[in-house]
Amino acid sequence: MFSGTSAINLDIKGRIAIPMRYRESLQLEHAGKIVVTVDIESHCLLIYPLLEWERVETKLLRLSDTQPTERALKRLLLGYAHETELDANGRILLTPTLRRYARLDKHLMLVGQLNKFELWDETAWQQQIEDSQEIIRSERLAVNERLADFSL
Repeated sequence: MFSGTSAINLDIKGRIAIPMRYRESLQLEHAGKIVVTVDIESHCLLIYPLLEWERVETKLLRLSDTQPTERALKRLLLGYAHETELDANGRILLTPTLRRYARLDKHLMLVGQLNKFELWDETAWQQQIEDSQEIIRSERLAVNERLADFSL
């Protein structure tokens, strides 16, 4: 499971280095195979170990090709999906299309989300953090059914 935030850089060839603390798990449990796709609600990328991506594919397979919203969701997630593999230095290549979608510049933030990572441009990530804090401050968590019993 992935958690934490790591500041990383995009190199001139469009590669990012996965932090060392995740590499062994990705190699041992997933043979270094990764799928990168887009987030459908934010301008960031989602990075899945292959086995986790296969679970997403199973869910997508159940969606309709005739219902417009379901088909649009499939088009985005599957259309942008790019399978890649960690190289000997723990790097993955991000396609130009994916980099454009997420508006990635040199300075990035890799954010662990348990079963996947989010990859953000650093400036967009800072804005996302501010937006998330505002959402949490403005909502009474006790009235949210899913969060009413959540405590830290």
